[in-house]
Amino acid sequence: MTGSTRSSEGLDARRRRLLFRSWHRGIREMDLIMGRFADAHIADLADAELDDYEKLMEERDHDMLAWVTGTVAVPVECDTVVFRRMRDFHLRNGQSA
Repeated sequence: MTGSTRSSEGLDARRRRLLFRSWHRGIREMDLIMGRFADAHIADLADAELDDYEKLMEERDHDMLAWVTGTVAVPVECDTVVFRRMRDFHLRNGQSA
């Protein structure tokens, strides 16, 4: 079970792949953070934002979790608008990961 509340129906192949990968990160905390964000926003991301999101997908889960929770500073190359939207989405929804 993925936890996803969004169907991939109607998404192009790139967005379907990113939605799936968002829910299959490796550690459950990042599944919840990235998966919930993808459920809510994957259809609306522009191509350049999808590029940034794909780059975030390549980062290690434990690093990403530390950045999202603020225990470690986000590296400049990862501190993108998409990362900040994802982090803010997680913090705003107050759902623990």
